[in-house]
Amino acid sequence: MSEEGQSPEPGAQPRPDGRSGAPAGGRKPGEPWRELVKLVDEVAAGRAAVIPAWQRRTVAESRWPVTLTVIAAVVLQGLLPQRLALHPVQLIPALEIALFIGLLIANPVRFERRSSVVRAGSIVLIFLVTLANAWSAVRLVVAIVNGHGYGTPTQLLAAGGTIWATNVIAFSLWYWEFDRGGPVHRSMGRYPYPDLMFPQMASPELAPPDWETRFVDYLYLSFTNAAAFSPTDVMPLARWAKLTMLLQSAVSLALGVLVIARAINVLPT
Repeated sequence: MSEEGQSPEPGAQPRPDGRSGAPAGGRKPGEPWRELVKLVDEVAAGRAAVIPAWQRRTVAESRWPVTLTVIAAVVLQGLLPQRLALHPVQLIPALEIALFIGLLIANPVRFERRSSVVRAGSIVLIFLVTLANAWSAVRLVVAIVNGHGYGTPTQLLAAGGTIWATNVIAFSLWYWEFDRGGPVHRSMGRYPYPDLMFPQMASPELAPPDWETRFVDYLYLSFTNAAAFSPTDVMPLARWAKLTMLLQSAVSLALGVLVIARAINVLPT
């Protein structure tokens, strides 16, 4: 049927050309205003969708918590007996300090610079901390299995506790460095799919809109995984995260069981 033969729809407004019906494009007059009023009402009622901070670009993370943690790791490794340290004894600490100073110069206040050299330096630093601590852990476990003494029970527990604490720091740095591409990429909101699912991500209504992961969250994750030998409130989604948490749990379990058992065995009766 031709346009002349169609009857106008009820409530249709006359158009400038004399025809009846909605304006071109199918949008009725006043619709933009109604949508704007609806959006304002939703914002006022708190129902408007808000993009969480961990999914959008935000201010870069401060480096001071990481700085203090790395210094703590280097100090803890220096407190271990030399027979448990990786030889030459002064080489690894010197390399760690040199890399640490270079990374501090690259990002003195916040993690904003994202060059491949800086990323590689950060990974090498974490690897050195992990390597030195793994060597000390293996030396201590082998000595305990072979029945070699390490002084009093207090000294044995102190050595085991130092290695365990450094292990927590090392794995917290791995989680922090690789989750969603690292601190720089996280601040840019480039990775929509998390490697580690924190409770605030799964239930955003329980956290403020500006919440996002910081280093202390990864330190807490590492501590609870080392203490419970399994995930607690943070779930690993990526395979690398599952395997890393598995390795950390195995190391922590071996240290805890052997060191505590040996210390109890040598207690004076």
